Amino acid sequence: MSDYLRLRQICLAAPSLEPVVEAVQQILGLAVCHRDPGVGKYGLENALFTCGHAFLEVVAPTREGTAVHRFLERSGGRGGYMAIFDCSDPERRRAHVQAQGVRVAHALEYPDFWGTQFHPRDCRATMLEFDRSAGGESLSGAYWPAGPHWRDAQRLDRVAGLPAIALESPDADGLAAHWSRLTGVPLTRNGAGQAELRFDLGAACFVAAPPGTPERLAVVELAVPAPAEVLAAARRHGCPLEADGFVLAGVRIRPVLVVA
Repeated sequence: MSDYLRLRQICLAAPSLEPVVEAVQQILGLAVCHRDPGVGKYGLENALFTCGHAFLEVVAPTREGTAVHRFLERSGGRGGYMAIFDCSDPERRRAHVQAQGVRVAHALEYPDFWGTQFHPRDCRATMLEFDRSAGGESLSGAYWPAGPHWRDAQRLDRVAGLPAIALESPDADGLAAHWSRLTGVPLTRNGAGQAELRFDLGAACFVAAPPGTPERLAVVELAVPAPAEVLAAARRHGCPLEADGFVLAGVRIRPVLVVA
């Protein structure tokens, strides 16, 4: 694949890391694939889980005053922290997104990894990141944020993928159009008539919310072989059930059946 844009990783924020790690382990049966000590310089700790060929990350602040700490205070702990795209052309995408008036929050430049995080207020709903890992053209290849051994934690019999996210906004179509401009992906409509963006891996749909509702990344879908069993495990663990999912780190996790 010479040119690609993949919704590769979702980052959730929590006041404390280990309770969320324990919940993921017990409900989904996944082991941590990577912890990045480098995030300590930002006053954070993290853990990543392999979800098919995508990743679920949880971050938590280790001190007050960090960006994640401010996000949790501002959002009341509801909403996903970041949507991270793996792409073939991060340099071009940085220039394109900046041309839309979106500010760079962090430039990420390492020997085997290059990317950009953009300001969440300009992106709307959540922070966006576009990056590339050296040797990451294949979905089974390198993915620097998840460490060198992420495939060892891949359990396709437990979680086969992260097929979609849902963003909530009182101006859902406006948010969808904004993300379409930022990503360069044309808008479509799903079966429910909601605006949708479909990437080379994963999708984002945009759901209307009541006036005054903060824009947020509200839902993460996980493809599993037995959604009802996952919901039952979440109930046993004490996670709040909400509609067709359970709440974890401020986001509704929606287990959906693996599509063959």
